[in-house]
Amino acid sequence: MRTGQILAAIVAVGFAVLPASAAEITVLAGMGVISGVNDLAPAYEKLTGHKVIVRFESAAAMNEAVNAGTADVAAMQPGQIDNLIKQGKFVAGTRTDFAQAGVGVAVKAGAPRPDISTVDAFKSAMLAAGSIGYSRNGSGLIAAAVMEKLGIADQLKAKTKFIDGTPVAALVAKGEVEIGLQQINVIIPVEGADYVGPLPKELQETVQFSAAILTASKQKELAKAFLNYIVSADAGPLLRRSGMEPWH
Repeated sequence: MRTGQILAAIVAVGFAVLPASAAEITVLAGMGVISGVNDLAPAYEKLTGHKVIVRFESAAAMNEAVNAGTADVAAMQPGQIDNLIKQGKFVAGTRTDFAQAGVGVAVKAGAPRPDISTVDAFKSAMLAAGSIGYSRNGSGLIAAAVMEKLGIADQLKAKTKFIDGTPVAALVAKGEVEIGLQQINVIIPVEGADYVGPLPKELQETVQFSAAILTASKQKELAKAFLNYIVSADAGPLLRRSGMEPWH
């Protein structure tokens, strides 16, 4: 698509309701969605001339950052967005569902890759592993549900490590966990870990992400334009580049 066509598309979907001169917004993003936002932001900057500062916040610090009101947009799981809208922290009606990511498997770089191509193969790989790691939230909830579905949760209990606040693949890379399960887009950037592949399709679910405008934002028009952009057709390939997918 040529630049003129892109700008016409921007006008059509409402990106162009922007300040007359170059402006700046700050977007908060957690570990699960930071990779996608990091790819979307510079593309939007190039398209519009406006600056988008992406600020990583851990899950524990995200609510504190939202309460501080020092950003314009926050990207997190939809239930969190809805709760903060009820609290008046986000502008009602601005929740924008834009990204999702499946769960994948990681091993230490160079280690043998387990066969996870079928449900039975995946089950056997989990039972054969010396240790397994996943988080207590998001993708970790999906991983835990998979083990329950397969009827092996009790057998794996003694060798399962719960990892919060850091990518599971980071501990896999250090050799502290043999097999890690986490969002695909969180696994891929970790040096020292190999991405084996996604969960079998019969077991796969996605972690979904939304974004909304903070009530404290002083750049609400620009923030709204950014939200329009991240659900546009142009945003899809950028999300896929980071290992995520558009929600719709």
